[in-house]
Amino acid sequence: MMTSPDFRTWPSSDARFSRSEVSALIGRGDAVWDRVTADVLRWKVKSASGFTVDASRPVSQGDRVDVVARVLGLTVVEPVEVVSVIEEPDRVGFSYRTLPGHPVDGEEAFVVHRIGDEVHLTVRSLTRAASQQPWRALYPVLKVAQRVARRRYLRALR
Repeated sequence: MMTSPDFRTWPSSDARFSRSEVSALIGRGDAVWDRVTADVLRWKVKSASGFTVDASRPVSQGDRVDVVARVLGLTVVEPVEVVSVIEEPDRVGFSYRTLPGHPVDGEEAFVVHRIGDEVHLTVRSLTRAASQQPWRALYPVLKVAQRVARRRYLRALR
C-alpha cells in the first residue's frame, strides 16, 4: 500500500516507480463534502473521467474490478484490486493496485479531505512499465495518457 489514503503526508516511495501527487479544490461546505465523499467511494472519479467500472457497490478492501478505457476505437481493460479504504470525519478515499493485464504496474489513490471548510481531492499514483508487451513498449505514451487522466480526475467530482 504505497499510496495509502491513510497517509496525510505521503512518505518517500520506491524509486523504481514514477511518482505523482496532484490536488484540487472541489468546493466548500458540508453539502459538497457529503456528495463528494459518497461519489469517490462509488468510483465516480473514474467514471466521470471517461472510464467504465464494473462495480455496483461502494469500494471495499479486496474488491477486484475491471476499469475499462475506450480510446480511438480500442477497448483497454485495466484489472485492479482495492487495497485500502479510509472513511474518517475529514478524510475519505481508497487506493488500488494494478493486476496482471493492466497497461502499467503500480498503485493509485483518490483521497477527499477537508482543509477548514474547503473540500479537496488528492490523486496519488506510483507507476512503472508493465512487464507484458505491448504495454511495456507503449509506456512512454501511457505516461502522457496518465497526465491527461489526472487532469480529468481533478475535475470529475466538481
